[in-house]
Amino acid sequence: MNDMAKTTPYGSWRSPIDAALAAAHDGHPAFVGFVGDEVWWTEPRPAEGGRRALVRRRPDGSEESVLPAPWNVRSRVIEYGGLPWAAAARPGEPRGPLVVFADFTDQRLYAHEPDVPEAEPRPLTPLSGVGGGLRFADPRVHADRGEVWCVLEEFTGDAPTDVRRVVVAVPLDGSAAEDRSGLRELSDGRHRFVTGPRLSPDGTRAAWLAWDHPRMPWDGTELLVADVGADGTFAAAQVLAGGPTESIAQADWAHDGRLLYSSDRSGWWNLYRAEPDGTASALCPREEEFGGPLWQLGLNWFAPLDSGLIAVVHGTGATALGVLDPETGEVVDAAGPWSEWSASLAVHGTRVAGIAASPRSAYEVVELDTRTGRARVIGAAHDDPVDPTYYPEPQIRTFLGPSGHEIHAHIYPPHHPGHVAPGGELPPYVVWAHGGPTSRAPLVLDLAIAYFTSRGIGVAEVNYSGSTGYGRAYRNRLREQWGIADVDDCAAVALALADEGTADRARLAIRGGSAGGWTAAASLTTTDVYACGTIIYPVLDLASWQDGQTHDFESRYLETLVGPYAEVPGRYEERSPARHADRITAPFLLLQGLDDVVCLPAQCELLLTRMQRRGVPHAYIAFEGEGTGSGARTP
Repeated sequence: MNDMAKTTPYGSWRSPIDAALAAAHDGHPAFVGFVGDEVWWTEPRPAEGGRRALVRRRPDGSEESVLPAPWNVRSRVIEYGGLPWAAAARPGEPRGPLVVFADFTDQRLYAHEPDVPEAEPRPLTPLSGVGGGLRFADPRVHADRGEVWCVLEEFTGDAPTDVRRVVVAVPLDGSAAEDRSGLRELSDGRHRFVTGPRLSPDGTRAAWLAWDHPRMPWDGTELLVADVGADGTFAAAQVLAGGPTESIAQADWAHDGRLLYSSDRSGWWNLYRAEPDGTASALCPREEEFGGPLWQLGLNWFAPLDSGLIAVVHGTGATALGVLDPETGEVVDAAGPWSEWSASLAVHGTRVAGIAASPRSAYEVVELDTRTGRARVIGAAHDDPVDPTYYPEPQIRTFLGPSGHEIHAHIYPPHHPGHVAPGGELPPYVVWAHGGPTSRAPLVLDLAIAYFTSRGIGVAEVNYSGSTGYGRAYRNRLREQWGIADVDDCAAVALALADEGTADRARLAIRGGSAGGWTAAASLTTTDVYACGTIIYPVLDLASWQDGQTHDFESRYLETLVGPYAEVPGRYEERSPARHADRITAPFLLLQGLDDVVCLPAQCELLLTRMQRRGVPHAYIAFEGEGTGSGARTP
């Protein structure tokens, strides 16, 4: 601390981290892949209309956008999207690589040859005027077959649940660009949700994941395998693993032709290998996660190397990048400062590329050389926008909930190099409830948190019951308890901070977006813990989800979070904040995107109508053209 630090009250410290700076650094690189020797990834471009650019790292270390603005490489499948691009390196081909991508504007698949002068992207798939149209995600280019295999999401009517999903083969020659019948369906359409298929090294078998309502993918999925005929058609699919109570997060083929998959059958997502005799071998049985929730299609927590080793993202709470020897079960982690690795890995020879962050750095593209064990940043390198002495210094804490259960949280005390508070003053604290709710708050640098801490306001990120990263039992604590367990856990952390003398009991607040907005709103209607709250694009009325007022992916989510509506309709009424606005006595700010198809603006309007003439200070800000936001770390 600076000896010349000013003594000023908490909450009044002047900071160079303002809202504009925090917003400019929202979002991070994603979906990394190798194209020959080059590493490619997507990254946000706030100054270019918020588009997602596809970026390549040239052999000389320079970075360049593969596509100019306004091309926006982003899929809308299941609304949260998924892997939006794939490429074939085509060594020896003078025209260079061929990339296939989904454009956000019309959701068509396009093919592009970026090394061909004056080349323009050409469409591979048609438009549809029905409902949400045709959407594509999780592509795999099979240049030798003249096709790209991917997931097709096809709307059959105007309702958000009028939709089917199948695995399709899209011709690379553009013959299906205006003809829906040119998309060759590979899966049989029996399942509501599918992921993209992975073709075995010898080209004779394909594996993919599927699940059906009312399950979410972290509840139960099936690993399907089918023989692939010489003409590229799939034989009848067989279930290899998974089921209603077993979640398979990812499957892929090892180079020896054996199938690898991440399953939580033990209570933790661990890595398994399907043996020739039909049995499954646990490759590294641990009380750690080697998988996670499939909020997007095409996520991957492991990637097989040519050597037989497997690159893995694993951990409890925080995650690390390691290299697993499947014969011994030994994992050797990459050295470095990173505490969080995204579910995006790519391998090429002995190289592993991933996306990682730490409490002192935002997400960066990192490459590990498995021969030397050296990991280094190769793309989207973190560049401090302010003096890093303004960054918060987080603490990993565990608290006890009302029933004595553990609650995991990250505590960010107020921190400023030039300010201290008067002796005896306790700081205000804001509890942050993450989105999902089947998600978690990662331990990474977030300038939105630094905005508060550098002003003298502490932040407590609570990975409440139901959060991922701590095993299936921890996730299952939220089953039928949404609006209770999450609210209780957040309150328990806030009150514990006050009781131990860390936070001012009279100046506790709560903030959250999407599912976290629900927790924030429910906290204001059911507790007296908080002096105020911020509710961001929230879920406020559970009954509306039963009326087809949300998207298909989460349309049955509440059956596990709250209970079957037909059996417990009163529970939906009792827990909905919009139905109990009369219980809110604390001031609040309500933010909403008017184009949000997940958490609808109508729910905010219902709450506001019931707040009229109650005399509780509140404000509502609606954003034209905004959908589901990312600021609450929703998936």
